[in-house]
Formats: sequence, C-alpha cells, structure tokens
Amino acid sequence: MPEFVPDAGQTVVLGERELAIGFRLIGLKEVVEVTPDTAAAEYQRVVASGRYSLVIASQSIRPKLSENQRAFADSSLKPLVVFVPTPSGEYEVESIGTLAKRVLGVSLAVPT
Repeated sequence: MPEFVPDAGQTVVLGERELAIGFRLIGLKEVVEVTPDTAAAEYQRVVASGRYSLVIASQSIRPKLSENQRAFADSSLKPLVVFVPTPSGEYEVESIGTLAKRVLGVSLAVPT
C-alpha cells in the first residue's frame, strides 16, 4: 500500500534586503524583498497563492500588516507563518512556550 505523503508546499521568505540576501546565500530560491510600503501587499499575495506551506517573514513586517493579516499569521498552520528577527535593529523574542501555544495550541506551562 502506498504511503500517504501530504502536500509539502514550498518555503518563502519575506524581508528586507539583508534578510533576503542571507536566505538566498543558504540556498532558498523563493525570497521576496519587501519595503515598509510593499510588505502588507506582498504578504497577502504570498498567503493567497496557496503555493507555500511555510512563510518566513522579517519581524519588521508584522507591524505593517492589518489586524486581520496578523490574526491569520498567528493562527494559520498552512501556511505556517514564522517571524524572524531583523538583521539589525530592535526585535521582540517570542518564547518557546508562546510559540508552542500559538502554533500547536498546546501550553507548556507546568501547573504548580
């Protein structure tokens, strides 16, 4: 009996020039350079395309998204949206517990 293989989709990176160059250097081909003016539109295009199972986006994009786009990014599993720190500047670190709760819906908190 053939083994079931889910549709893996592709990975895409959305970010500023420095982030895009870094991901291209490690071999990712689907990389979209965005600016503050194009971030929300490019995010929407990528998510709506249905081609991607993983969207790696610069954390600087998150504030540029609409409330609905942020809510989708926080709850979606296909595509899974992961925000990574920007190459320079300030960034917000998401704890492992918060990431697990957001992505898997599982709390890692230990009751006391």
